[in-house]
Amino acid sequence: MTIKTVKSLMMQAIIMEKPGGPEFLQIAAYPKPTPGPHEILVRVRATALNRADILQRQGKYPPPPGESDILGLEMAGEVAAVGAAVEKWQPGARVCGLLAGGGYAEYIVLHKDMALPIPENLDFVAAAAIPEAFLTAFQALYWLGKLQPEETVLIHAGASGVGTAAIQLAKMAGAQVIVTASGGKHPLCYALGADRAIDYQQEDFAEQILRHTDGVDLILDFIGAPYLQKNLAVLRLDGRLICLAMMGGNMSRELFVGSILRKRLQILGSTLRNRSLDYKIQLTRDFQLAAWAAFAKGQLHPVVDAVFDWQEVAEAHRYMEANRNQGKIVLQIP
Repeated sequence: MTIKTVKSLMMQAIIMEKPGGPEFLQIAAYPKPTPGPHEILVRVRATALNRADILQRQGKYPPPPGESDILGLEMAGEVAAVGAAVEKWQPGARVCGLLAGGGYAEYIVLHKDMALPIPENLDFVAAAAIPEAFLTAFQALYWLGKLQPEETVLIHAGASGVGTAAIQLAKMAGAQVIVTASGGKHPLCYALGADRAIDYQQEDFAEQILRHTDGVDLILDFIGAPYLQKNLAVLRLDGRLICLAMMGGNMSRELFVGSILRKRLQILGSTLRNRSLDYKIQLTRDFQLAAWAAFAKGQLHPVVDAVFDWQEVAEAHRYMEANRNQGKIVLQIP
């Protein structure tokens, strides 16, 4: 085997020296993936950070069995090769997509039906900021939350990647939108269409909502235990609470079951990473049919807060851990 052949079997990727802090992330040689019959090989040009990346880096969120142990749950790039059974994609096509892992690398493989064509008006940086945030928000609002026109939705962490996507998708559905976010992030939330923003650092969100409204129909929550009772308090009859993360903790000492029964509330928990391939393919299809054209028209747009070269991945992680971002943090891969 020649040196050239050996190099063709390898790529550069960001790997973890060991679980822990951002300083343990480094770029190193890694085996290049090979597409199966129904997969495409993509040369990654940009990938975006997610809270799951931080948890995995810390050793708290391993990838699903059989998936890449490289960080990165979304990417944008160019098709480099296609599997034997792939007809819908050709080398050179610009695509983005949701991943179960592997995005922090020069190449990834992706099932052909998980890839989305990048609209001409978006570059790789913008496209990389779409899949995880918008598919998570779409699943929570439409599939799980059954959001209806004129309902009111409360979106916690409104200036996060998923939050900024959820505001736009909820307004597209004709809903009223209330968000929680720190005060400095309110202008972004209003610019995206939020009808009311509450500073969770200065105000009790439940008190504010019940003072000015009769409650909300749907809640997207990323905080977990500290918000549970207040979330239940502000839900209207037949309200739905969608729990997507537990950034504030996973153990609630009190749960008043009476309000759940009296108001016929639904509490749903969901993750997307460990869903089946068939589930994620159908979610991608439904999202593409419902919303993809809106990106080309400028009616929906990803919110990118900061762009880092992938050699600055440690700094990008520190930036996210400091909760400084409004929208997505993107890594460019040259």
